[in-house]
Amino acid sequence: MKTIKKGYLNRFFPVFTWATEYKQEFLKGDISAGLTVGIMLIPQGMAYALLAGLEPIHGLYAVTVPLILYALFGTSRQLAVGPVAMVSLLTAAGIGALSPETPQLYLLYALTIAFLVGIIQAGMGLLRLGFLVNFISHPVISGFTSAAAIIIGLSQIKHLFRINLPRSEHVQDMLIAIYYNIADIHWITFIIGIAGIIIIKYGKKIHNAIPTPLVAVVLGILAVHFFNLSELGVSIVGVVPEGLPTFSSPSFNMDTWKTLMPIAATIAFVGFAESYAIAKTIQSKHKSYKLDPNQELIGLGMANFGAAFFQGYPVTGGFSRTAVNDQAGAKTALASIISALLIIFTLLFLTELFYNLPNAILAAVVLVAVSGLVNVKEPFELWKKDKSDFAMLISTFLITLTLGIETGIIAGMVLSLVMVIYRASRPHMARLGRVPGTNVYRNIKRFKNLEMRKEVIMVRIDGPIYFANIDFIIEKLNRWIAEDMDELKMVILNMESIISIDSTGAHVLNEWIIDRRKEGLDVCMSGAKGPVRDALNRWGIIECLGTDHVFIDSDQAMSFLDKAGNLNEVEKMRIYAIQTDKN
Repeated sequence: MKTIKKGYLNRFFPVFTWATEYKQEFLKGDISAGLTVGIMLIPQGMAYALLAGLEPIHGLYAVTVPLILYALFGTSRQLAVGPVAMVSLLTAAGIGALSPETPQLYLLYALTIAFLVGIIQAGMGLLRLGFLVNFISHPVISGFTSAAAIIIGLSQIKHLFRINLPRSEHVQDMLIAIYYNIADIHWITFIIGIAGIIIIKYGKKIHNAIPTPLVAVVLGILAVHFFNLSELGVSIVGVVPEGLPTFSSPSFNMDTWKTLMPIAATIAFVGFAESYAIAKTIQSKHKSYKLDPNQELIGLGMANFGAAFFQGYPVTGGFSRTAVNDQAGAKTALASIISALLIIFTLLFLTELFYNLPNAILAAVVLVAVSGLVNVKEPFELWKKDKSDFAMLISTFLITLTLGIETGIIAGMVLSLVMVIYRASRPHMARLGRVPGTNVYRNIKRFKNLEMRKEVIMVRIDGPIYFANIDFIIEKLNRWIAEDMDELKMVILNMESIISIDSTGAHVLNEWIIDRRKEGLDVCMSGAKGPVRDALNRWGIIECLGTDHVFIDSDQAMSFLDKAGNLNEVEKMRIYAIQTDKN
């Protein structure tokens, strides 16, 4: 009974697994990683909150309770959860559709999105639906991410140049607005922003351990303070509230839920896909634990509940923070708890230090973070190797850029499903020939000098036979038969690669066999696996063929033709089979 209870607790509270197995040598790495990531989270959290259209303080709130909850419920021991650029932009896009009149209403909508994301992710985890994320293909994610990164980058131009730009997620609108407002650029702000980008991007070349975003933040604050740059027009963060986040509540208005649900579902899917991909990459280096995708959904869902009830906004796993967490020596989720404690300490005692922080520095943090998300190499590689995946990537990329983030990811998911259906409806089929001197049969298009007989064709079908692809299979079989009809007497269906057959496939195949025999063609089968033979028996196909026309392998099927002695004998067998079917 105790074992069952322990297993139950470990399953739903993974913290018990690593906490009970904790070793003293883990502590140094966890403290080092926790402090390092905590330092990263301060400027990142504030910058991403600004990107989401919220006050910077809410970015810090989003990395307190959510981090602790994920550490308790998540299965990854290195994943660093918090605000990320993509989710921040999606949040802004979703709330923008409601046109909130006040900052308080805007925050309420952000809390509501986090709550809905929590419901979706935790619900999917409890229902064991983690596999659904596999229906978003990598090319779609790549195209969507690259387009979103460009939109995110353009959205920060208003802070980098300090010019007025409308809130939009359509690249054409943003480019037009930038063109008409570029003359109003504030050069001091621009110089601060460029300096921030240089420091953040290239500061690590001096030493990899330097927390370059924090360095840029400190230098920006000092520059504004000592040179009175705010009086010269440099936009700053201003007053940052001191203290821990108070309890908050999302909206429970059903009309609001209905409006925000599409963007919440998008964030839930995209956030989990990104987070789980990162967690799998890091976990592959650590064999001491296993990832559970469904428990990961629960962990992320609980983190988003924490954001909803403690003044945060939607969170997920971040790539750069997770990589740093792992490199800094994190062994368990205690590192995330230490990061959260550092943020809590900052909220209690250090918030007044951020008063003079330039918004241009926060824009620089975002721009550097998203610059690596634009994947230029993959489209060229897909163009050379897989044109259909290239088309999916480019389509998702262009739709996201021109029609918006939400439309882009929905279109990408639809494209992924359409491609799955298209490929499933067109299974690979091959005509086979014998390798000289062997009993081995191979695809005549891939191997040269194969032995072929004019009176027989052998066809291998790779994949299941079912309602979605049976018409394609029959059409291709008929086309090959028509090409060799003058001398053809027998068709051998090699079934060794078929894994299943449904009622529609069986019905159509049965009719096709009867029709071919009426036309004077004999049909045999070879190599069917046990479950497939069972299905063939259930649907009467073996009875239609005759048991003497079903063979263990292709060589036996060819031997049947040889042992018949001549084609007249084969024809007699075929006529007998037709008569049996009629009876």
